[in-house]
Amino acid sequence: MNEKIQKVIEKIRPSLQMDGGDVELVEVTGDGVVKVRLRGACAHCPMSVLTLKQGVEAAIKKEVPEIKKVVAV
Repeated sequence: MNEKIQKVIEKIRPSLQMDGGDVELVEVTGDGVVKVRLRGACAHCPMSVLTLKQGVEAAIKKEVPEIKKVVAV
């Protein structure tokens, strides 16, 4: 499952990098929670919650439906 999630992150990464940000996969828990680390501009951006939920989480859940949620650590 980590490999599938990493592939999704690789797809969305260029969009984040265009704005000076990035995302890194930290962990996938047994109960379907993906933990990511927002980096660069995304780490301190007031819109990061929106990016996380509507961008990163939506993309991951679309490709890997067994994922329950994505959280930033």
